[in-house]
Formats: sequence, C-alpha cells, structure tokens
Amino acid sequence: MNLLQIQEAVNDLGAAAAETATQPTEFKLSILELATKGGWIMILLAVLSIIAVYIFIERYIAVSRATKYDNSFMERIREYMKDGKLDSAKALCRGNSTPISRMIEKGLSRIGRPLGDINSAIENVGNLEVAQLERGVSILAMIASAAPMIGFLGTVTGMIRAFYNMSMAGNNIDISLLSSGIYEAMVTTVGGLIVGIFAYFFHAILSSKIQKVVNLLEAKATEFMDVLNEPA
Repeated sequence: MNLLQIQEAVNDLGAAAAETATQPTEFKLSILELATKGGWIMILLAVLSIIAVYIFIERYIAVSRATKYDNSFMERIREYMKDGKLDSAKALCRGNSTPISRMIEKGLSRIGRPLGDINSAIENVGNLEVAQLERGVSILAMIASAAPMIGFLGTVTGMIRAFYNMSMAGNNIDISLLSSGIYEAMVTTVGGLIVGIFAYFFHAILSSKIQKVVNLLEAKATEFMDVLNEPA
C-alpha cells in the first residue's frame, strides 16, 4: 500500500466519523418515565384508572352471574303451581339464587292477593335487583367525563409553568426551561383521554349487559303473570 492509498483511507475514516458525530442521538423513553413527567395530575389519573378497572371487573362478574338462566326453571315453576306445590316452587327459587328466582319467589309469596298487587311486588323486586347490578356503574360514567377534563387541567398548568419559566429566564431562554412544562401539558392530555376512553367503553359494556338482564326480568315476570292467569 503506497502513501496515496493510506491518505485516502484516513480521509474516508475521518469523513465517516464526522458523519456519525453529526447524526442525532436517539433517546428512548419508557411509558413509566413519560408518565412521571406529567406531574401530580398523573397520580390522580392513575387512581381513577385503578377505580375504573376494579369497578368494571367486579360488576362484569356480578352481571354475568345474573344473566345465567336455567331454561327449565319457569317450566318447573309452572308445573309446581299447577300441582299446588307452592312450597316446592319457593324452594326451587331459593336454590337458584338469581335475580329472576328472587323475583318469582316474591310473586309466589303474594299468591292469593289481587293480580295487581302481585305484579307490583314483582316489579319492585325487579327494580331492586337492577339497582343492585347498576351499583358503581355511574362512577364509570363520572370517570369517563372527568378524566379528560383533569387531563386538560394538566395541560393548562403545564403551559403556565412553561411560560413562567420563560419569563423568569429573561434573555437566557433555554429549551430545558420549557421542556418540563410542555411535557406536563402533553402527557396529562394523553393520560386523561386514555383513562376517559377506557372508562367510557367499560360503562357502555356494563350498560349493555345490564339491559339484557332487564329484558330477561321483564320477560319472565310477564311469563309468571301469564301462568297466574291460566285457568286452573
């Protein structure tokens, strides 16, 4: 290798090193590190997200249990009523322990009274059962509405901090003075929207399942009243 080739190789290495030095360094930021830059607003949003997940899982399990129904239940109740075995029918209801069975048991305990009183008693029990299933669901609706607003609050406070730091810096404005406030503004906005969207979907899913239970209760209440109206 002559001197000219050596010089060209050195020049190539120098150019490659210079190009590498001029390329921007890529920094990776984890989700946890990004969340911590949102400030105290992110703590509040984290608490709301935990509450939303807990309510959704607990209510989903409860509503799923309420939707379980034995198709032969009303047929057996009908047979017991035709045979005059009201105690057996009540025992069957107590053995099922579902909103439908508790509603039918209340109707069985009112047999002998006017049909209007029986129907009112069944409706009251059905309303109480639905109210039990809806317990906590309204909190999901509140979180779905409040979380984005809390995120926007973090946006405002973050921008205020950024402009405050800019004003206090005078002529010595540095990007690092603005970064913390801008991070807080952007991260809290995203966090609030994420929590609100998930809470909205949780609320919609539970409301749909509860409505199925309401429809089932209404259908079985009507079926029970039809049995009472059948000729002996």
